Amino acid sequence: MSPDPDKVAGAPVLARTEAGLPDELPRGAEIPADLDPLAEGVLMRHQAEWIEDPSDLKLGEKGRRTGVTFAEALDHTLIAAAKRSAGGQNCFYIGDTKDKGREFIGYVAHFARVVAKQLIAVEEFLFADQREDGTVAQIPAYRCQFASGFRVEALSSRPENIRGLQGTVCIDEAAYHKDVRGVLDAVNALLIWGGKIRVISTHNGVMNPFNELIREAKAGKVPFSLHFIPFAKAVANGLFRRVCLMKGVPWSAEAEAAWEAKIRGAYGVRQAAMRQELDAIPAEAEGSALTRVQIEACMADGVPILKWQRDDDFKNAPEHVRKADARDWCERELRPILEALDPARAHYFGEDFARKGDATDILVLAVQPNLVRQSVLLVELRNVPFDQQREILFYICDRLPRLSGGALDANGNGAYLAEVTAQRYGGERIVEVKATTEWYRKNSTAYVEAFGDRTIVLPRHEDVLQDHQALAYVNGVIKVPDDHRFKGSDGYERHGDTAIAGTMAWFASTMDPVEYGYQAAPAARAPLGGASSGDRWMRPDHDDDDRRGRLLPGLRGGL
Repeated sequence: MSPDPDKVAGAPVLARTEAGLPDELPRGAEIPADLDPLAEGVLMRHQAEWIEDPSDLKLGEKGRRTGVTFAEALDHTLIAAAKRSAGGQNCFYIGDTKDKGREFIGYVAHFARVVAKQLIAVEEFLFADQREDGTVAQIPAYRCQFASGFRVEALSSRPENIRGLQGTVCIDEAAYHKDVRGVLDAVNALLIWGGKIRVISTHNGVMNPFNELIREAKAGKVPFSLHFIPFAKAVANGLFRRVCLMKGVPWSAEAEAAWEAKIRGAYGVRQAAMRQELDAIPAEAEGSALTRVQIEACMADGVPILKWQRDDDFKNAPEHVRKADARDWCERELRPILEALDPARAHYFGEDFARKGDATDILVLAVQPNLVRQSVLLVELRNVPFDQQREILFYICDRLPRLSGGALDANGNGAYLAEVTAQRYGGERIVEVKATTEWYRKNSTAYVEAFGDRTIVLPRHEDVLQDHQALAYVNGVIKVPDDHRFKGSDGYERHGDTAIAGTMAWFASTMDPVEYGYQAAPAARAPLGGASSGDRWMRPDHDDDDRRGRLLPGLRGGL
């Protein structure tokens, strides 16, 4: 019988191929071929402490690239290479991506050769995952088989039947797994048969189950041994020295300081992201409620976006000048769009108010027969006086076919516009929203769910995308964090304005629509509410009582 080529001295580390897979597997990270992790000064202090910790349950709260996975690969190697009497057992690595598994198994193969003095082949195979419904899923995986009879397996994705694994299990980047809590619940069964569990991850928001597990461990509610390894600690323990060693360049304190500053500076204004990924501080102010992919999947071309901005002198212009300017803009820009809307569809709107700094956004939705809320108009006003914001909003509402509801930001200065709008169109259709924690908890969650269901369609625009990326979990609710600011495509500051308007519009669209009957009044009756002729441009065809009653059923007084 021919000897096993994997155990012949000097044989290369190869993969057994299946279905045309490539022969050679990269190590995943470039490390010197003769690197001995047990040599003096190679492991950093936090890496050694991780390996030396004998706890059955270990929890690693870490920053990016701090070397904990490297240390875990060494520990897996030592465990799998040992006899059963010395504590040897099978080891399983569950990463969040296939590349992580390739990198991990590459480390194991290297350590097997350098530390365990075994020339180990890396096998690529299909892991049979027996599921609860009796079906079997084939998961691509990598394996190193040791002379002890034990093995290290790196799975490319989370198996459903983790309970079927027996041995030491490491869950890497746990916060980024699809079902973090399900993974953690499943591996607990391993303890029954003497297994060990290691959970390692950077943070992915304060509401992530990984962060919940951290809090429970700190409170002593779960018996995990906790290791806190931020990027700064790794640097202090010699991370940059190892980088210099691998690059073959000399170390200096000045070079280390510049290197760390460059890494932190790469995050730019995204300080919350930097603190989360490097300092192991879970982010509260990053747009983690929705991904870019989710938002873009719910965007459409062709939705009109109208922007009107005034300079600081405009507010001091004579009233008739301001009114005329607003009227001309409405007639020129808004009227053609509003007249083209489908009269058979119910229309709703949401408004986020701003007077200076940010923008006022008005988003109009038309409910389609399949109940999808289709954006039909987005109006953005910047530095526009209160009166002209009122006039423009009234112009829009007067001409919306089947205006069935609206929700306006009634916080701060927005309270005035919300109040007069409710007075004009009726409190049963217009909601003055003073957003509370409970309001956000109920309505912003429902709005975010609409992206998963694809029952909302937004205008395709860079500012709309970034506004919605700003939605984040803050103290358990989804909202745009108060301190979140970024520059839009026009160079001006934004505060997630269209995301707030979208949440308001969605909320309005969930209200029961209000319908009115109508009987025309004689044409000779006095104007509604004693309105002056100068205000009549805000109402469509103000001399046509029939049209006015059909479009403005809320204006019942005076008839």
